[in-house]
Parts: sequence; structure tokens; C-alpha cells
Amino acid sequence: MLKGIFPIEKFKALETPFYYYDVELLKRTLETVKKESGKYGYHVHYAVKANANPRLLSIIAGYGLGADCVSGGEIQAALDAGFPASKIVYAGVGKADWEINLGLDNDIFCFNVESAAELEIVNELAAAKNKVASIALRINPEVDAHTHAKITTGMKENKFGINLSQLGQVLDRLGELPHVKLIGIHCHIGSQITDMAAFRALAIRVNEIQEELEARGVQVENLNFGGGLGIDYYHPNHLPIPAFDNYFAVFNQLLQLRPGQQVHFEPGRSIVAQCGSLIAKVLYVKIGETKKFCILDAGFTELIRPAMYDAYHRIENLSSDEEVEVYDVVGPICESSDVFGKDMELNRAHRGDLIALRSAGAYGEVMASQYNCRKLPKAFYSDCL
Repeated sequence: MLKGIFPIEKFKALETPFYYYDVELLKRTLETVKKESGKYGYHVHYAVKANANPRLLSIIAGYGLGADCVSGGEIQAALDAGFPASKIVYAGVGKADWEINLGLDNDIFCFNVESAAELEIVNELAAAKNKVASIALRINPEVDAHTHAKITTGMKENKFGINLSQLGQVLDRLGELPHVKLIGIHCHIGSQITDMAAFRALAIRVNEIQEELEARGVQVENLNFGGGLGIDYYHPNHLPIPAFDNYFAVFNQLLQLRPGQQVHFEPGRSIVAQCGSLIAKVLYVKIGETKKFCILDAGFTELIRPAMYDAYHRIENLSSDEEVEVYDVVGPICESSDVFGKDMELNRAHRGDLIALRSAGAYGEVMASQYNCRKLPKAFYSDCL
């Protein structure tokens, strides 16, 4: 166990639970993303939904990335953090009028349109402002990401995107709408994908879609492949930065690009997950007849992924070097689903021990709630303690 990466003595003075971000690791990750995507001239837009912490957003913007937003609030957060509007893409199956207008008013780079109905509204709202909105059609490529059912997005039964069978009708209607301009196609097949075969299949499918478009006389300037690259939740200490080299290389090897065509990606989890940890304190060690429970002062109000997705997070006792014991690690929320992990191996726990739930930088703080009238967790940073 590499406890040296945490300033444990400083943690003791802080009220738990809280989020702790390793800023140096975030910066190393961003440097890797820029280096590996830069080999091929690819454009990277950070998926703000993974973590909208203002300080992290400012750091990411400082590395020249764009922003992938799925709400008006995220568009505003990106602008406030310093992302240029010319690098903001806006996706989402349910864009409200005010959100579309916010994007139009700021002349964002692109709307990733997800339905024929949305196309009509974007055209109508753009017309009211005497503008032409740049759009990409989000297409369901029918590629199975082989990931958790709740984070699969690229199949026809999912709510996102335009099914391939409906694409022709949408293209026909697009030609009749003067206040939208088609500049690209967008695909996103899911999240936490660790098998590169899924991305290979996506690249090949997009080649096929391009041929279909060109048969209809349609050419696009931009190809957007969304995000989805997974991380290693089991070994955050040894594999803190995902395999961005392999990821981008897959598309470089397989894509059949047209002259001048630009390629875009929208990673979120892979950029921020490993730099964040939820730090909690042991309230009680409860000995049952068949189980030993380590009860923390953090619950699914601070980190909902285990309850929502049965997600695994490595759990470390930062305060103990005693022998390893087996616990169900649980929180204080009045719900049976408030469990971080069952039969988890931890160094022997005592009341007051500091516990780290690792790889929590994505879909952690940003999904926190005030259920049971709890306070939202604070955030602290490695370069500010």
C-alpha cells in the first residue's frame, strides 16, 4: 500500500468526509492526453459531467482542451473556467430552449443533435436570432461496448442519438432547414470501456457510415467519437494514467479520413478519475454474527457509484498497518444500498481511522447529494494543503 501519496497528518485536521485531488497527477494525465492526441492532430474536449469542480475545470482549460457539455449549467461552468466557446460542444438528449439559446448566444463550436425533433427546435431558435447553428448528428452506431448496462449508450434501445434506420429521413429534413449547418457526425458507445476491440468496431462502423453519407452527397468536416476510455479501478497506485497511446492509435490505424477532416474525442473519466479520492473516517466497527462492518462517515451521498452501478473502488485504511481483516464497508445513510464494498480486505480498522476510497475523481463529487439533510463534501487539493 502506497500511503505516502496522501498527506495523512494534514488530513487529521480536516473535517471528513471530503474529496482530495492530486493536482500533480491530473497535470501528468493532461500532458499525456495532449502528447498522444497531438501525434495525430486530434481535438480533445473534456467531458464536464465527469467532474465539474471549478478548480479542476480551470486546470484542464489551461492545457488547451475543449469542453463537452450536456447541460446549460455545464456550458456556463465551462465558460466561467476559461474554456473558449469555439471549443465547446453541447450534447444531451433533452436540451431545453434556454440551454440551446445559451449555446447560440455564445457561438459554441457545435450542437450534437440527438433527434429529428431537436433539429427542428435548434433551427427555430437559431432563426429567431438570425443565426446558423453548427451541428453534428449523433448517430447510434449499433456497436456493443461490452460495459455495464447503465452506461451503454450506442445501441438502438438507448435513449441517445439517431438510429441508423432513421438517418436518411433526418438528412432529408436537414436540407430544408436554413438555420442549421451540418459540420459533423458524433458517436458515443458507452463508458468505462477497457477492451480496445469496441473502439476498433466503432472506427470501422464510422467508415461505413461515411460511405453511406457520401452516397447521398453528404460530406462532413468533423468526426466526433465521444469518450468512454476506462481506467483501472483495481490498481490506482500502479496504473494511474490510462492507455491513451493505445486508444488514439486505434483510430489512427483504422479511420479512413477524407482530406482536411478533423477528429474529436470527449474523454472525462479517463482524465480525472484517478486523481480524486474520497477521504472518510471510521465511525464504528460493528461485529455481527456473520459479518464485520466498517461504518464510515461517508455514504452514497458522497459517492453513489457503488450503490448505482455496483461499482468497485479500491478502499485503503490510511491509519493502520495492522493485519488485514475482511469487512463490509458501509455508510451512515438510512438505505440498505449504502454499501461501498462487501468482503473488502482492509488493515484492521478502529474508530477514527482515515479511509481512502480511490479512483473517485469521476462521478464522485459531481454526483453528491444532500439526502438525509447531509452537507455536500468539501474539496481539497494536493498543492494547497
